[in-house]
Amino acid sequence: MGVHVFLLIILGVYNLVVFGFYGVDKYKAIHHLWRIPERVLLFLAVIGGGLGAFLGGQIWHHKTREWYFWMAWGIGLVVDVGLILLFLKF
Repeated sequence: MGVHVFLLIILGVYNLVVFGFYGVDKYKAIHHLWRIPERVLLFLAVIGGGLGAFLGGQIWHHKTREWYFWMAWGIGLVVDVGLILLFLKF
């Protein structure tokens, strides 16, 4: 297995983790439990978890009314695509 495949797998796993964070936060919101801070969710999206964050927001209908989440998801998706292109050239 090449380095680029390993890096793509890590990126995929990271996006699954971010997806899980959005699901956990939605669960906590419904059950009035301690929440994951918005800045954490935004940060996770922007640093390469854009796809996981976007899908988590859409599937769980979480944070979809907040414009700044849409912006973070968009930036994160651009970062994801950039990382994928970088890893494929690596």
